[in-house]
Amino acid sequence: MTRVAVVGVGSMGRNHVRVYSEMPGVELVAVVDCNLPAAQRIEQVYRVRAYSDVHEMLEKERPEAVSVVVPTSEHHSMAKLVLEAGCHVLVEKPIAATVEDAEDLINTAIRLDRFLMVGHIERFNPAIIELKRRLDAGELGPLFQINARRLGPFPTRISDVGVVMDLAPHDLDIMRFLTGSEVAQIYARTKQQLRTNQEDLFLGILNFHDGTLGMLEINWLTPTKIRELYVTGARGMFRVNYLTQDLFFYENAEASGNGWPALSVLRGVTEGTVHQFAIKKKEPLRGELEAFLEYVQGVRPRNSNARDAQTALKLAMALIESAQSGELTPLAAVSPTPIRLEVQEPKP
Repeated sequence: MTRVAVVGVGSMGRNHVRVYSEMPGVELVAVVDCNLPAAQRIEQVYRVRAYSDVHEMLEKERPEAVSVVVPTSEHHSMAKLVLEAGCHVLVEKPIAATVEDAEDLINTAIRLDRFLMVGHIERFNPAIIELKRRLDAGELGPLFQINARRLGPFPTRISDVGVVMDLAPHDLDIMRFLTGSEVAQIYARTKQQLRTNQEDLFLGILNFHDGTLGMLEINWLTPTKIRELYVTGARGMFRVNYLTQDLFFYENAEASGNGWPALSVLRGVTEGTVHQFAIKKKEPLRGELEAFLEYVQGVRPRNSNARDAQTALKLAMALIESAQSGELTPLAAVSPTPIRLEVQEPKP
């Protein structure tokens, strides 16, 4: 049995608790939150010990692995404390509030020979796993463009960062994951509509070294939750609905040889068959925590995504800077030797 604990029992932390409690071979020994009554409510439901002090929990419970699910501003200090206590750590994204803090966490994990993983959960979405497989097989041909839309209502749980730091790292990581390319230039715009100190609306454009154009539309202003990704290439377009884990392919009939030449002169790219692929649905968080514990237990060779997470943080910060300056920003290769998180087929 692997002894695990969760630090932070806000909305996402409660999900970590729930999933750990359902996993075989896992003993959830404790939860920690500075709001002790919140931790005690978890204690009553899941029969785990509740603490308000992480030092006390680490000393008494001696967990092997810990999920750190606290506000972004506390990621570095809390994850480092837990690493130095001898635990393996999964810290929610973004990896830290600054690139320097991210580097310190990575170096601390290396120095202590502890495993550090960052919660870039979309890599464990079955629809993204299947999309990556099909892109690698060449089913779309050369990639032209990736569009990400991550829209929804204002989250009352967020107080220390704006919409870019909270949500953009997801899609920045997925774009790099799917293209296998680094960002060459960025341009961004932000607005503050509902808050006075942080942006809540964001539009960004990314030019990748391989020629792919990335576009991000993110806000906390839309009254319904939208999580979509569109990948356009020579043979058509893939569409992913992150929430329903649906994957569609809109075929370019001309690319498949089914086009009507006379009509294509008038319409350009021709419409072809729409395919919906059968995806075996699975909660991405379950896949992520399973992978984390398999790395910890040595079932999988340890392959941290911390460098990729640091790159996503760098890009998010560069987008904010571009929005503030209003200028197109060229980027050096932000991660010349990225560590790619191994993603396998989701387990039943």
